[in-house]
Amino acid sequence: MLELGFKVFLSYLAGSLNGALLIGWLSGGIDIRKSGSGNAGGTNALRTQGKLFAFFVMVVDIGKGVLPVMILPPLNIAFVGEGSAVSGEWLTYACGAAAIFGHCYPVWFGFNGGKGAATTLGVLLTILPGLFLPAVIVWFGILFVFGYVGLATIMAALAVPVFLLMTAGADQLNLIVFTSIVACFIVYTHRSNLRKLAAGEGSPDIRFSLFGRSHHI
Repeated sequence: MLELGFKVFLSYLAGSLNGALLIGWLSGGIDIRKSGSGNAGGTNALRTQGKLFAFFVMVVDIGKGVLPVMILPPLNIAFVGEGSAVSGEWLTYACGAAAIFGHCYPVWFGFNGGKGAATTLGVLLTILPGLFLPAVIVWFGILFVFGYVGLATIMAALAVPVFLLMTAGADQLNLIVFTSIVACFIVYTHRSNLRKLAAGEGSPDIRFSLFGRSHHI
């Protein structure tokens, strides 16, 4: 149990290194929570600070999903011993979930972070790289049709457990459960996006989308 708790805690701390806030601090004290949508994530970073800033934000946010999942589960830490209360598979999932949670509620930045998409991508790429393709196809498809980044992210997250259920079934039951929990969390962190869509507020994030073009006619 000590191993599980300590590694999950380290994963949470790593996830709390919010890319947008860290790069903003290194760039002279920029706090993007005071700009645009107020969200400390990659999309708001791109809208308010430009492509280069957003690129480094994505590198940090994806990387902190990759590293805890890759390094911590098999790591032998002398003072906590070995033999977790859960299997190695679930220890990996727990570290990934903690990193995602840390991104959204970072202890270093007043528990006010992003919505978890980039860090989730890093976690899933490390656990099973084959999940990237269906997720990115759904993401770009929804973005092209409707033009909303938040909606595309939600649908891509929901598509992952559905894809696993259709292709692997019971053979990947634990991963289906994990990705389903993550998808529900992504829906929760994007609840403000859903409220705006339901209320008919705002406009598509990209103009080349099918909905965006019809919206401007």
